[in-house]
Amino acid sequence: IVITNDGATILDEMDIQHPAAKMMVEVAKTQDKEAGDGTTTAVVIAGELLRKAEELLNQNIHPTIIVKGYTLAAEKAQEILDSIAKDVSPEDEEVLMKAATTAITGKAAEEEREYLAKLAVDAVKLVGEKVGEKYQVDIDNIKLEKKEGGSVRDTQLIRGVVIDKERVHPGMPRKIEDAKIALINEALEVKETETDAEIRITSPEQLQAFLEQEERMIREMVDKIVATGANVVFCQKGIDDLAQHYLAKAGILAVRR
Repeated sequence: IVITNDGATILDEMDIQHPAAKMMVEVAKTQDKEAGDGTTTAVVIAGELLRKAEELLNQNIHPTIIVKGYTLAAEKAQEILDSIAKDVSPEDEEVLMKAATTAITGKAAEEEREYLAKLAVDAVKLVGEKVGEKYQVDIDNIKLEKKEGGSVRDTQLIRGVVIDKERVHPGMPRKIEDAKIALINEALEVKETETDAEIRITSPEQLQAFLEQEERMIREMVDKIVATGANVVFCQKGIDDLAQHYLAKAGILAVRR
């Protein structure tokens, strides 16, 4: 069961077959995507325009003429909008807060709208880039990471990157300040051979030498990382158990895959 008064959500949940009605859903979705608010208003206005168009059709006015009239009206509306629009500078936090608060009103998180609006404004200001005279914000640069079990007030803005991963070894430090991060695109493991190979071992000494060589290779990898002075490792592939052990001993926090 969905309880909402958000226009886009209601229309999205409905099972609609009629092509014209499907377009109304698109209106709501586009409005939600572009502005994040005003979906119900957009649908109500579009519905009124259709109702008026029906009256004109009943008077035998050709559809293309009606469409042309609406196109002219849209152009005029945009002209008027430009004349009444106000310039808002990114420094004017009060106006930005009002815009964000309005968008949150009517959604489930309404009780904490001031708190969330402040987070939203701060987040957008962090990723906003000045291009010529205008500011551009790529919303993809803001990542929403959801966690169960907290309250709305536990929402926080992290100035950085959140990677939802566990450290690979319990002996590793939980917290590192002023980290030097190594990004590794290889596995910290002994590589399997590409071809089918068979190693014949005839004595315990050979087996011991084989195992020691594997261990030495892994230790060398870890030593190279330690030598760089890195204390955090992000590894694209796997980290061998032994490598985890050596990294933990060196006080390095590692995350894999």
